[in-house]
Amino acid sequence: MHTEHLTVTGMTCGGCTSKVTKALTAIAGVSDVKVLLAEGAAVVQYDERATAPEQLKAAIEGAGYGVIDAANVPQQRQANRGCCG
Repeated sequence: MHTEHLTVTGMTCGGCTSKVTKALTAIAGVSDVKVLLAEGAAVVQYDERATAPEQLKAAIEGAGYGVIDAANVPQQRQANRGCCG
């Protein structure tokens, strides 16, 4: 098992955390997800043989949120769509 700590942007309410949680738990190999609204974060435990960090990030983005990635700064700027804003 591997643990990935992701910074999620655009979350504004409990509905947002539910959407991010649902998107991440739908990925094969993900065993546990904790989405923390106040911290703007997601902590994901997954089997690295079944999925990869890129798939986790893609799921969050597919749900309408952003993931801050130091290697790809433009993601931060476009990521404030959320469900409520």
